[in-house]
Amino acid sequence: MIRIHGISLSLDEDEGLLGKKCARLLGLPVRSVVIAGIRKKSLDARKKDRIVFVHTVDVRLEEEDEKRVLLSAAKLPLRVERTKDTVSPGAGAAAEPAPALESPAFVPSGNRGPVVVAGCGPAGLFAALSLARAGVRPLVVERGRPVEERVRDVESFIRGGDLDPESNIQFGEGGAGTFSDGKLSTNIRDPRCVNVLEELVAAGAPPEILYQAKPHIGTDLLRTVVENLRGEIGRLGGSFRFETRVSDIGTEDGALAGVELSGRDGGPAAGTETLRPAALVLAVGYSARDTFGMLHDRGFPLEARPFSIGLRIEHPQEMIDRAQYGRFAGHPRLGPADYKLVCHAPGGRSVYTFCMCPGGWVVPAVSEPGGVVTNGMSEHARSGANANSAILVGIDPRDYGGDGPLAGIAFQRRWEGAAFRLGGGNYHAPVQRVGDFLAGRPSTGPGEVLPTYRPGVRYGDLAGCLPDFAAAALRQALPILGRTLRGFDHPDAILTAVESRSSSPVRVLRGENGESPVRGLFPAGEGAGYAGGIMSAAVDGLRAADAVLAVSRG
Repeated sequence: MIRIHGISLSLDEDEGLLGKKCARLLGLPVRSVVIAGIRKKSLDARKKDRIVFVHTVDVRLEEEDEKRVLLSAAKLPLRVERTKDTVSPGAGAAAEPAPALESPAFVPSGNRGPVVVAGCGPAGLFAALSLARAGVRPLVVERGRPVEERVRDVESFIRGGDLDPESNIQFGEGGAGTFSDGKLSTNIRDPRCVNVLEELVAAGAPPEILYQAKPHIGTDLLRTVVENLRGEIGRLGGSFRFETRVSDIGTEDGALAGVELSGRDGGPAAGTETLRPAALVLAVGYSARDTFGMLHDRGFPLEARPFSIGLRIEHPQEMIDRAQYGRFAGHPRLGPADYKLVCHAPGGRSVYTFCMCPGGWVVPAVSEPGGVVTNGMSEHARSGANANSAILVGIDPRDYGGDGPLAGIAFQRRWEGAAFRLGGGNYHAPVQRVGDFLAGRPSTGPGEVLPTYRPGVRYGDLAGCLPDFAAAALRQALPILGRTLRGFDHPDAILTAVESRSSSPVRVLRGENGESPVRGLFPAGEGAGYAGGIMSAAVDGLRAADAVLAVSRG
């Protein structure tokens, strides 16, 4: 089998033409070329008068034809190579085949209980899945509710109901990514990416995520995927305990000695229980501030880490489509356009867009009373009227105004509280038009763009819920980014505060083998400071499972 890179199709050409184009390139009859699969598909919109889909394709040839093609490969206009890769394609994956999730059977040391996985986001789910495939029967504990109950809690809050601090957009089965665009793009190059994509498809994700350059699932489909992953872990012998959190961790002689689990009052596992687990995979997510406080109080090694703070920006999706696709905007094969922007403001701060959601909504990602936090969400169809994205300013521990590993959490709380007060103290979000933000005057109402945030918004001046240096950097960056993407700094675009949880402000230290200096503890995922997004968090969960298995085998 050979792999051909760079086969282009115009917007009006069907993928059924790939075989003919490959045959023409190779100088072979069409009947001699069998398309084995699309390895990758990306959109090239750099030339607005010629937008094309670019494919990497695997083809099967007769042995003699393959030899002739490879001998002349250097003279061909596109890259052609032999491949033995038989696994399904995947975004961000390395070229070599991915290892299977199955591993040698787990051998616990001493008289110990189960492997406990704390957290049911991507890292926790994939750690549990990998452990279950290895013959371990992990106990997964999650402070929030199962996804089907969590959806009802989130929808109630969005409609103006009470905040449930344990079941919201941050906490609950599936993690924060369940209420997002469900992006699977990643900059990591790890063969485990293929494993993750294949498991997601087996759980109900669209098959095209296996080869799309920018795959996404959407919040509506992710909910079913999460339920199905739970079902598979259960089928393999794993168990789940919802509305239960790790409230304390005991150590003895530098090793994990016990884990205290506290069930929510009135929940299905109310009360406290102490286990002596074989290992603890700590994948609690970046909003588990009480867990980080407990770890700090118990002397676990933590450190403050850089993150970002900023706002959500909204534009009409049609405007973004025109800016990115020109006259092809609205073409049925294109779908809603996205973007990814970055610049260095004159003051020296980096400013960039993050978690862009085409055709989506700005949502309340708060998990603590007295704060307002924003995030973006979209369904698989991305059919909403507005596009939204975080626009963030990079910061580091020197900006936090405090010392110690938890200073970033205090910094987040300060600005989330300011946004809460500016929004009126009822979880409405403060908003401002871009033109007013750049001019330094409060907004009194909308222009052409209507905000999508619910429960509601309050117009004002967002400088009151951002550090001065962040507000200054955003004012410098918006016109620069507007020259990169036409209309980005449109005066009627809507800014919503505050985006403060793009990544964890804390790192739970671990060694190269994935284990904490406290033996038996395996920090993983975004909350522990080792991932940034669904894909990288899931991969880190697989790494954590590998680490548990490696340590158990000595």
